[in-house]
Amino acid sequence: MAEKPQEPQTQKFQTDLTEGGVARQLLRFSTPFMLSSLIQQSYVMADMLIVSRFAGKESVVGVSNGGQLTFFATAVAIGLSVGGTILVGQYYGAKRMEDVKKTIATMMTMLVLVSLAMTALFLSLGGVFLRLLQVPAKSVGEARIYMIICVCGLLFIFMYNAISGVLRGMGDSKRPLFIVGGACAVNVILDLILIAGLGMGAKGAAISTVVSQTASVIVASAYLARKGFLFDFRPKSFVIARDKLKLILKLGIPSSIQQAVIVFSFLLMTGLANSYGDDAISAATGLTGRYNGFAILPSLAVGNSVAMMSAQNLGAGRQDRALHTMRVGVGISMVIGVLVCAASQLFPRQIMSVLSNEQAVIEAGIIYMRSCSWDFLIVPFVFNFGGLVNGAGHSKTMLASTLLSSVGLRIPLAMLLSGPLGLRGLGLAIPLATMGTSVFLLLYLLSGRWKSAIIHKQEGAA
Repeated sequence: MAEKPQEPQTQKFQTDLTEGGVARQLLRFSTPFMLSSLIQQSYVMADMLIVSRFAGKESVVGVSNGGQLTFFATAVAIGLSVGGTILVGQYYGAKRMEDVKKTIATMMTMLVLVSLAMTALFLSLGGVFLRLLQVPAKSVGEARIYMIICVCGLLFIFMYNAISGVLRGMGDSKRPLFIVGGACAVNVILDLILIAGLGMGAKGAAISTVVSQTASVIVASAYLARKGFLFDFRPKSFVIARDKLKLILKLGIPSSIQQAVIVFSFLLMTGLANSYGDDAISAATGLTGRYNGFAILPSLAVGNSVAMMSAQNLGAGRQDRALHTMRVGVGISMVIGVLVCAASQLFPRQIMSVLSNEQAVIEAGIIYMRSCSWDFLIVPFVFNFGGLVNGAGHSKTMLASTLLSSVGLRIPLAMLLSGPLGLRGLGLAIPLATMGTSVFLLLYLLSGRWKSAIIHKQEGAA
């Protein structure tokens, strides 16, 4: 039976990615996605830069280490929301709007419950995690207060990812940009007031982050509800459809574990850097890690856009278009990767001088940046190969590739190479591990198993 036509207000949140020129659609979708990611990452960069300039390296190390646990929780939110986003995209591509509505309600409800559980977990065990990270003694207090305050805002981190994920699954990447843009503006203003003006250090950075995220989610929810979005954010609308929950978890749990494994592997990398017992090295690796996270975002945004476009096209049975989307994504990402790698290799001192004004931190950062920045030439393949696999809903394959990269390669290589090569070896472990992942995903794509969308596999099984 054909579904009823949608109301005009509802249609404004949707874009059909199964039609039109692939390159044009990918650029139109990925540009707001990229800007959203860049702005979101600037939350962290703003904290680090302002703390570095006005509070000293103890606070920098505190924000870097305390923030790692928040990143871990955020990774879980992103991973779980991936399941709902892919389902929304595939159902929308298949024009099954009732299934879209049920998936959205289930996704929102699930993420609220998980965020509350993780808040309790981190408040109970956060001190244990900080000890495992071997945070330098001078920075433990700053790391602890930063972690506690940020953990109290996890509900809004999860809600932001839920809202953005749903909109992107329906082909709308512009509104998530507006949401995160407003949050970032509030964050920077509060950083300047609390850190530069009031000298609150890591505590001020954490308060700025939580307040800005909370405000953005409240404003976005009110706006979407008023404009006739498919979910109205009223308490009675937070319900779970068991069949949708099963599918979201089938996709989301492997994706969440994947995200958590990535963050955990970098937590271990942070621990290895901290084991040198040198605040300058700890600060340098923390700052360089934030720069790297910022620099790969354009390629990551293209890869995530490939996933969204592939989800809709595979839901519509357009495997040829999904494959072409991935190829275009690789080309766009490689152009970005070459430019960023060249800048990191040629101008590491200038980049580090922006991030820190302490000479010891700058010198250590130059060594680390030059060794790990080769990763920018390899991640375009991983992100876009993975985008196609994610778009099909094959999250277990993505988890396997991440386990290979993070557990099987990155950490063992870091431990092996950091001995004879020091900080340079620690950095080289990152691109070498990414290379292994790219080979794994290429072999999977050549097998052709990605061509079956999960909603169609479910129907076949039924």
